[in-house]
Amino acid sequence: MHLTFYTTQLTRIYGKAIAEQVLPQLQLLVEKYRDRIPAPHDTSLNERDSILITYGDQINEADKPHLQTLLEFCETRLQNVVSGIHILPFYPWSSDDGFSVRDYRAVDPALGTWSHIERLGQSFRLMFDGVINHCSTQGEWFQAFIRDEAPYRDYFIVVEGNPDLSQVVRPRAMPLLTEFQTASGKRSVWTTFSIDQADLNYHNPAVLIEMIDILLMYAQRGAQFLRLDAIAYLWKEIGTPCIHLPQTHAIIQLLRAILDDLAPHVRLITETNVPHKENISYFGNGENEAQLVYNFALPPLVLHTFNTGDATILTKWASNLALPSKKTTFLNFLASHDGIGLNPVRGILGSDDIDALVEQTHAHGGLISFKQNADGSKSPYELNISYFDALSDPSGEESLDIQIARFMAAQAILLALRGLPGIYIHSLLGSRNWLEGYKHTGRARTINREKLVLESLESEIKRKGSLRQRVFSGYSQLLSARRTNPAFHPNGGQEILNLHESAFSILRISPDKKDSVICIQNVQCKSITIEINLQDFGLIQKHALKDLLSAKTYPVENGGRLSVRMGPYSVLWLAAELNSSMSDAR
Repeated sequence: MHLTFYTTQLTRIYGKAIAEQVLPQLQLLVEKYRDRIPAPHDTSLNERDSILITYGDQINEADKPHLQTLLEFCETRLQNVVSGIHILPFYPWSSDDGFSVRDYRAVDPALGTWSHIERLGQSFRLMFDGVINHCSTQGEWFQAFIRDEAPYRDYFIVVEGNPDLSQVVRPRAMPLLTEFQTASGKRSVWTTFSIDQADLNYHNPAVLIEMIDILLMYAQRGAQFLRLDAIAYLWKEIGTPCIHLPQTHAIIQLLRAILDDLAPHVRLITETNVPHKENISYFGNGENEAQLVYNFALPPLVLHTFNTGDATILTKWASNLALPSKKTTFLNFLASHDGIGLNPVRGILGSDDIDALVEQTHAHGGLISFKQNADGSKSPYELNISYFDALSDPSGEESLDIQIARFMAAQAILLALRGLPGIYIHSLLGSRNWLEGYKHTGRARTINREKLVLESLESEIKRKGSLRQRVFSGYSQLLSARRTNPAFHPNGGQEILNLHESAFSILRISPDKKDSVICIQNVQCKSITIEINLQDFGLIQKHALKDLLSAKTYPVENGGRLSVRMGPYSVLWLAAELNSSMSDAR
């Protein structure tokens, strides 16, 4: 079955004649890795799973490899907080904080060695980056291209003449082509993201075989998640937008089939910072592409919700979230090493709402990155700001109590939604804008990529009442509560409730429909009253419901009515039970 599918996908990508030539190479590669990728004891995902997003050198300690410091910090602080770690590109690199990869098969010596990665994998599930759209122009592959050496002379996209490239979707405001002097003369090379990142030429099957080999090696090294970076741009065809092309989807389907054959515990995650409808296309039919898709619309929608104190748009959008199968789920996140993308909410938020987010970001000390449009104009593409400061003006007069309550309410939304939570380390630690870093590099994204010194970090976490201590403690409490209840299973049920315009409310239901939790997050700086009729949601009437976060109980009136007064930015996760006669309908 796998062989037939490999043939079908190769034919979709290259046509029948080339597919027949490539198939034997692919078969040899697959057999090379057969029975060489160890599977963990537990391969399922459940309510105990969440992923920390971090750079390998995020936490520094004198005279110690960065990955060793990260390992010790995570084993000490995060063993019962998160289950997995996404180590952002840890390969030798030349720019873009790791995303200009010089050598895909090595660990950057400045970080550590493969043994450090493997040790992390003994305690946590690991996510590796597959930066397979482009590589560094300073790496050996591209330098061999410059020397016009086989096979690398055909590894990159060279554009001859002056074709019409106006249809090409441009994610950044910079030239699409970069001219390089090579041994065979000047050549214009496709560089989607920067002049140091040359796009790989997947029209050449040798490039695809090479990248499949690398991704399988990552699985062999312990990756349980493979994040396909900027995957939407993988296949280029002049005369098209060069994004979301059928060949790109065929390549993902081929990767999925190979992993299903050799390492079914390894899950693909697609990183496509595009409008929501296009983003979820990477689930495929629910069986044949990514098991997880980044929920890119969530960060700006949550920010808009707290900016306005109105959950109406977020509630409407979340009500329409759907998964194509029980084998798929969202990777939910609010912050990452990148900024807060705006493209995913175009068509969900109006232009005035997006302009308001841009204005708020400027007012809170953040920066804006722009993309280039087809007509040559520029428009805001990304908000560059720490998520804590995106929600709270660092120069304002609000109390720290209110700022932390608002931030934790936002994180509660992230953790309550169906999916696998992805938690950026600077959110877990309550970091603020790193303006010194931005001034040093001149790159807008640096503002949210602060490098931390372990001694100072530990001191702040231990200091009672400090921002880091309170956020870390609050986040740990949320994650601890989440881990205890099967209703938060990534593939459990989810019903969005419309209880109050200033509250984002969800009924989460365990896969076996035996447990449920009503999650209510007040999104404004005022107290509100929530009225719930348990019978309306098929819930068993009890004398009281218990809040998973505070352990406080809330009395239920006769008839199943519950009235709750919630303070500014407060959060309630009320454990409830489904009526057995109603559960089958959900």
